[in-house]
Amino acid sequence: MNEKDMVLDILAGLKANIISYTKMIGECSNINLRQTFKQMRDEAEEQQYTLYKIAEKKGYYIEAPKDTEYDTQNLKAKLVQAITAKNGAGPVPIIK
Repeated sequence: MNEKDMVLDILAGLKANIISYTKMIGECSNINLRQTFKQMRDEAEEQQYTLYKIAEKKGYYIEAPKDTEYDTQNLKAKLVQAITAKNGAGPVPIIK
């Protein structure tokens, strides 16, 4: 396994950990345990960002092209339509 694959694999693992910690925080009623999960999540986020910056610098991670304003507005309109249809309610305010 080359360095690029290892870095991307670790990034994927950190992302999975962050998601898991977030779920555990939401389901935890013990305040001390909840704080521990928050600390673990925060540390994983810091590690993920540090490794992401290294991967980006080395060219291992290339950011997706930015959406145009049209793409953003089109997506917002579709989301509003989907939410409105699902809820069967009146119009949902446009997200700005």
